[in-house]
Formats: sequence, structure tokens, C-alpha cells
Amino acid sequence: MPVTDFERYPLLFGPSPVHLLDRLSGHLGGARIWAKREDCNSGLAFGGNKTRKLEYLIPDALRQGADTLVSIGGVQSNHTRQVAAAAAKAGLRAVLVQESWVDWPDEANDKVGNILLSRVMGADVRLVRAGFGIGFKDSWHQALEDVRAAGGTPYAIPAGASGHPLGGLGFAHWAFELEQQERELGVFFDTIVVCSVTGSTQAGMIAGFAGQDRPRRVLGIDASAKIAETRAQVEKIARHTAELIGLGRDLRDDEVTVLEGWAGDAYGIPVQSTLDAIRLTGRLEGMIIDPVYEGKSMAGLIDLVRSGDIPKSSNVLYAHLGGQPALNAYSSLFH
Repeated sequence: MPVTDFERYPLLFGPSPVHLLDRLSGHLGGARIWAKREDCNSGLAFGGNKTRKLEYLIPDALRQGADTLVSIGGVQSNHTRQVAAAAAKAGLRAVLVQESWVDWPDEANDKVGNILLSRVMGADVRLVRAGFGIGFKDSWHQALEDVRAAGGTPYAIPAGASGHPLGGLGFAHWAFELEQQERELGVFFDTIVVCSVTGSTQAGMIAGFAGQDRPRRVLGIDASAKIAETRAQVEKIARHTAELIGLGRDLRDDEVTVLEGWAGDAYGIPVQSTLDAIRLTGRLEGMIIDPVYEGKSMAGLIDLVRSGDIPKSSNVLYAHLGGQPALNAYSSLFH
């Protein structure tokens, strides 16, 4: 059925704002660059892209009689922070498995930023030593069992909500929302640039835009440093979501584009291009981006505009997915 017919639990202010990055556009001397701001999409714990996805998961959890949301991410996971916020808003408990996905030396890494906010919101935060991976992890399954053993009813939300059957709906709706905003602005965004790791943000966009039948590219910038896994995950979720919303055709291979070159060697470790993008965006636009996701997708956008891979005639939309609280855990980079 159409994405607009799925039940949503209200977590957003409404459509996230779209605005022109005029000084960045002028500095790069190419395409006109705009941003759609998922970091400003909600009043819940600084919002972000996962809040949009959780609007579709909360009704499902309530229908199932769940009393506890159980999810997983790295120590500085934006996703788990947003799960904690959504649980608080819906009157549910949250159990969050925080794995050591990033080998980062900052002493305050597990005390500040996202994990601090989750603790403030009353989540049961569990630190686990385990490396990065977007699949279903043993630590998460154990947390689900612990809730059941204590007499609770858990609702399982995988990393990034991406392995969840409804995980792509939030950004399929984003595509519908953007189409309306384009009419209001009198602008067509021929190129979308978005960070991809667990996959459902870009996948939802692909499925949503596929029904609009306009010449639009959705360029995913890999930040996982595991490009094959990320591309496969995006394709899988996009195809499932397209079927879920009744697209009525198979997605073409050319509708799924995930680009490598800006992730560095490992998830969560910023490289020089990441830091350059953070500083440039901050100094030209006062727009703050993070070292794990947005710094890498913005680095990709900058290079693609400078090289002409995104033509000068383009209106390119940067999907700002949030994540700024994680900056606190990377303070040593900005001394």
C-alpha cells in the first residue's frame, strides 16, 4: 500500500526543513547545494534520521503489546539515543546494547555525547566488547532474552532499524515529503547525497523516489569501510521497501548507487577529508556535522562537485542525518 497509508506514531515536528547552502555552493563553484535537515526534525533528544524510521516501528511495538524497546549500536550510536528518546515519548522502557564498534582512544568516549543522553533518558545501557558489524549480534539476542526472563515483552530493533521489515518506510515517506517541498520551492533536486552504513535510509529514499519517475540520482556515500556489505544491504532493503509500498515493478540495478572513497580504513574513524569537510561546513554555513557519518558524506559531496561528477547545472540536496552529539567523544580532534 502507499507509504502514506502506513500508521505513524508522531515523533517529528513535521517536514524537516530544506535550505540553500549559499556560501558553500559559492566556495565550491559548482552545483547549487541545499540541505534537508533531519538533525532539526524533532524535539526528541536532537532528532536525526532514525527518529523518522521509529515513527513506523512504535505503532508495531504497541500493537504487539511490547513494553521494552531493545536495540543495538556502537558506544556513540545515534540510533540507540533516538530509540531511548522514542521509548520515553511512548511510555516504554529501552534496553540498549552499546558495542565497541570504534577503536577510538578518547577517555570520555563511553561517558559523553549520545550515550550520556541515553542514560539521562532512563535507558538501560549495556556496554559490550564487540567489533563493528551491521548483522544480528549475540549481545542483542541476549538482551532480548533478559527482558523476557524478567517478565517483560521486548520489541527488537536491529542496528539503525535497518534489518527491520518496516525500516525503509521512514525514508520512503521522506521522498514523498521532498516532492511536496520541491513544488513549494520551485526546485527539482536531480542529485541526492546521503551517508550509508546500515542501509535503510538510502534504501527508503530509493524505493520512494522510484515511484516518482523523474531523472534523479540518489548517491550513497559509504561510511562503513565495508562497501560490499553496505551496497548489498541497501539493495536488499530498497527492494523489500519498494514491494511493501506497492511500487509495482522491480528496481533497476542503476537505481542503487553506493560510492566508496571517503570512509577511510574503518567505521567511525575520521580521516583528513572528514575533518576538512566538518571545518569547511562549519566555517561557511554554521552547520555542524559529525566525524562518523555526515563528515564523510559531505567530503564525498565536496569532491563530487569539485570534480564535476555532480554537474554545475545541478541542484544537489545533502541529506543531513544528524549525529552531532557524537562530536563530544571526538573533542581531541579539535583542540
